[in-house]
Amino acid sequence: MSNVLATALSAETALDLWLAEQTDKGLLRFLTCGSVDDGKSTLIGRLLYDSQLILDDQLASLRKESRNRTTGEEGIDFSLLVDGLTAEREQGITIDVAYRFFSTDKRKFIVADTPGHEQYTRNMATGASNADLAIVLVDARKGVLTQTRRHSFILSLIGVKHVVLAVNKIDLVGYDAGVFDAIEAEYRAFAADLGFETLVAIPVSALRGDNMLAPSANMPWYRGPQLVPYLETIEVASDRVEKPLRFPVQWVNRPDLDFRGFSGTVASGVVAVGDDILIAASRKPARITRILTMDGDQPRAIAGEAVTLVLDREVDISRGDVLVHPGETPDYSNQFQARLVWMNDEQAIPGRSYLLKLGAQLVPASITDLKFRTNVNTLEHSAAKTLELNEVGTVTIATDKPIAFDSYADNPLTGSFILIDRISNATLGAGVIEYGLRRAQNLSYQSFDVNRKVRAELKGQTPQIVWFTGLSGSGKSTVANLIEKRLTAEGKHAYILDGDNVRHGLNKDLGFTDEARVENIRRVAEVARLMADAGLIVIVSFISPFRNERRLAREIAGDVKFSEVYVNTPLEVCEARDPKGLYAKARRGEISNFTGISSPYEAPEAPDVVLHGAVQDPLRMADELYARIFEWGTGYTI
Repeated sequence: MSNVLATALSAETALDLWLAEQTDKGLLRFLTCGSVDDGKSTLIGRLLYDSQLILDDQLASLRKESRNRTTGEEGIDFSLLVDGLTAEREQGITIDVAYRFFSTDKRKFIVADTPGHEQYTRNMATGASNADLAIVLVDARKGVLTQTRRHSFILSLIGVKHVVLAVNKIDLVGYDAGVFDAIEAEYRAFAADLGFETLVAIPVSALRGDNMLAPSANMPWYRGPQLVPYLETIEVASDRVEKPLRFPVQWVNRPDLDFRGFSGTVASGVVAVGDDILIAASRKPARITRILTMDGDQPRAIAGEAVTLVLDREVDISRGDVLVHPGETPDYSNQFQARLVWMNDEQAIPGRSYLLKLGAQLVPASITDLKFRTNVNTLEHSAAKTLELNEVGTVTIATDKPIAFDSYADNPLTGSFILIDRISNATLGAGVIEYGLRRAQNLSYQSFDVNRKVRAELKGQTPQIVWFTGLSGSGKSTVANLIEKRLTAEGKHAYILDGDNVRHGLNKDLGFTDEARVENIRRVAEVARLMADAGLIVIVSFISPFRNERRLAREIAGDVKFSEVYVNTPLEVCEARDPKGLYAKARRGEISNFTGISSPYEAPEAPDVVLHGAVQDPLRMADELYARIFEWGTGYTI
C-alpha cells in the first residue's frame, strides 16, 4: 500500500513540476510576413507539426486533403493547418490573420500568419501591432520583392525590433549557398536604415524541414542557428516597466455612490499606493489610495497589468484621460507630425475630417499637411498630394482639441494611432507619432469685448449659417438668392457665399480634384464661421459633394447655428436644365471631375431641410425654407 501511495505522490509531484514548468515558460509573440506564396502558412504548419500538436485524426484528414498538392516526406501540405478560410484554400493565398499557439520545452509561442497579397496589407499591419519578432519569408527562387520591402518597412514603422529573414524553398534552388548569400546581402542593404535591433538570416525549407529544428545535412555550408532553437532563445524582453508611467483611463468605475475608481491597463511604468499623479490634460494633481484587481487590493501595478486606481480626491477624469507621475508628463497638443500607412481604397486627402483613436482617446482630426511619400522599395521621399492604398507618408495631423501623447520612439503604446472613417467606421490608416508641434497648443480664438453677441444685438438677428448642397442646376443659388432678398427686405443682414463667385478670388488657386474640393469647402466654412461671428446670416451655396466635408463644415461652425439644406433634384432634371452648358461639356469629356458625371455626389443622410427641386418651383422652396428656419425659431440664444 505504501508503494502505491509513494507512486501516486511521485506522480503528483511530477505533475506539479510539469505544470510549474509550463507556467514559468516565457511567451514569444511573432508573425510571419512577406510576399504571396513565399511559404508563410507552410512554415507555421511545419512548426505545429514538429511541436507534435496535431492529433492523429487531424493528420489523417490532412493527408486526405493534401492529395494532388505538393507535399514533403510526411505526405502533408502543411499550409492546410493554417489557411482555414475556404476562399484561401481555393486561391492558395492567406487573406485573414490566423493566430496559432504552440509550445516547445523552452518557450510558448503565439504566431500570426499574415496575408502576403498587397490587397490585404492592412491585415498584416494588424498582425504586427502586437508582435515581438517577425519572420520575413523570401522565396529563394524569386528573391526580395516589393511586398517583402513593404512589409519590412511597415514592421519598422510599427516598431517590431527583431527580424528573422527566412530564405524559404532553398531546396528548389539546389541548396545553393550563392543564392542565399545574395538574398541576405540585398535584404541587409535595404534594412540598414530601418532600425531593427537584431536581424538573422536562415536558409530553410519549410516543406521538407531543413534548418527548422536541427542543422540540415543538405547545407553543410551554413553555420548559423536553426529557426526553432533561435526562437526559443532570443531575448525580446520589453523595457516598458522602465519607462515613465502612462495609465490611459478606459472606464470610470462607479458601481455605487460610495466608490469611484478609474479602470485601465498600465501602458508603461510602475504605479504604487501613495504615489502622486497628474491628469495629463488638466495637470490636476491627486494621490493613489488604492490599487484594485480581480484578486483584491495590491500595493503596486506594473506595465501590462489591468487595474482600477482609486484617488484621494474628486477630480474631473473621463475615458481617454491619461494619468502620469509629476515631472514625467507626455506631450499635450492638437498637432503632431507622424508617419502614416494608408489602408483604404479611398485615398487620404489633406483637409478631410476623420476620427483619430489613440489609446482610449477618440477625437475628430484631419491631415493638415502631407509632407512627402516614402517609396517602400528605395526609402526615397517624393512630393505627394494624396496617399493611395498601401502607401506610406509623413504627415502633419491636427485634432479638434489637444490630446496627450508620446513620440513612438519613447512609448509605442501612447505614440501610435489609427484613423477611422466617420461615416462607415472603417479603419483607414495606422500611424506613429514622431513629435508634437508645440506651437499648436497655445493657439485659441482671441476674445474681444465686442463679440458675436454684441454684433447680433446691434443687427437684431440671430447669426447663423445656412448651407445649401445639391447638384449643379438643382436650384441652390436661385433659392439662396430669394432667401437673401426676403431677409434684406425685412432689414436683416445676410450674405451669400456662392461656389462660382468664391472661385474667382479666395479659391482661384484650387482645381476640381477631390483634394481641391476638400480644401475649397474647408476655406469656405472658415470664412462662413468668421462672417457669422460678425453677426451675419451667412447663406452658402456650394455643390459640396462629399459628406465628410459637409460634416467638417458643421464642426468648423462650432456653436454657430448651422442648417444643412439639401436641394434634392435628380441628375436627369439638372442635366435637362443645364443652365451653364456644363453637363454637355462634361459628357463630351471637356470637363473632368464633374459632379454627377465623372465625380460622385454623396447625398446627405440626415439634412436639416430637404427641398425637392424637381417638383417644387423656387418660390415655393424659398417659402418652405424660410418657414422652417427663420419663423419656427433657430434654437440659438443670445
